Amino acid sequence: MTDQNRIAVLGGGSWATAIVKMLCENVDTVYWYMRSVYAKEHLQRNHHNPNYLSAVQFDLDQLVVSNDINEVVEKADWLVFAIPSAFLHDELQKLEVPFDGKVIFSAIKGIVPQSSLIVGEHFHKTYDIDYEDIGVITGPCHAEEVALERLSYLTIACADEDKAKFLASKLSSRYIKTKISDDIIGTEYAAMLKNIYAIAAGIAHGLGYGDNFQSVLMSNAIREMKRSIKKVHKMKRNINNSAYLGDLLVTGYSVFSRNRMFGNMIGKGYTVKSAQMEMNMVAEGYYATNSAYKLNQQNGTKTPIIDAVYSILYDNKNPKKVFTKLAEELD
Repeated sequence: MTDQNRIAVLGGGSWATAIVKMLCENVDTVYWYMRSVYAKEHLQRNHHNPNYLSAVQFDLDQLVVSNDINEVVEKADWLVFAIPSAFLHDELQKLEVPFDGKVIFSAIKGIVPQSSLIVGEHFHKTYDIDYEDIGVITGPCHAEEVALERLSYLTIACADEDKAKFLASKLSSRYIKTKISDDIIGTEYAAMLKNIYAIAAGIAHGLGYGDNFQSVLMSNAIREMKRSIKKVHKMKRNINNSAYLGDLLVTGYSVFSRNRMFGNMIGKGYTVKSAQMEMNMVAEGYYATNSAYKLNQQNGTKTPIIDAVYSILYDNKNPKKVFTKLAEELD
């Protein structure tokens, strides 16, 4: 693999913006698909994304920005998808260009609602893309800290080690440390599940639970995550590694976590709809909760935390009563 491989980022949100910033440290030209015409035109005039991480200034000589997903996919060899999972299906419906010969990496932390699959599995089963050409970018890493150039860590997972190393080299910099993994399914499931546990942590905070309870909640969450991932993809992995436990902790505790923020609002009495409207951002964990709950029911996995979050978000159960019961189940 050479530096001639053209890399595109698809998505206009904070994580997409952070990935473009990382790539611009090492790549001469980054192709960027932004759905919003306003965002694209603002970026081209003012050198920053108007809606997300607006403090990040871009050198426009390094960017080819387009509102046409077909144009971007056709020009690039490597596609990094950072579109929220809830909208991925609709965006892919616009595609007329085939994925032949493309390498696809997902930076999406969720499940595609239409297929109930994590993104890598969705591309594999829907578009018949070989797992050798599919990869995952996971944390622990918040886009906001990338914007501030605070030291952050990424895990790049792919069945093809050379492809993982190539993309890792393009994302690495003085403030981004990378490691590679061959656990594509496990790391992506972990990235999805940790958002649900972050909602749980937020609900607990909103209800007035303290740090002692939060620590027990997170301890139980990592064990619950281990059981869930083992059911869908059994392989040797250390669940305490950064891609699993580290990503869970930063999402569960960070002030930048939109899923924790969403949960906090639910705990304080907001309805799901009112919390979503006030945040004006996508909390991936909301959609993931529905899919993960159903999957775990099918697999017979014991997941009291996911079950509790599901009952609050989808069965409209009283958060205080649900967490009083959950507190008795945790150890």
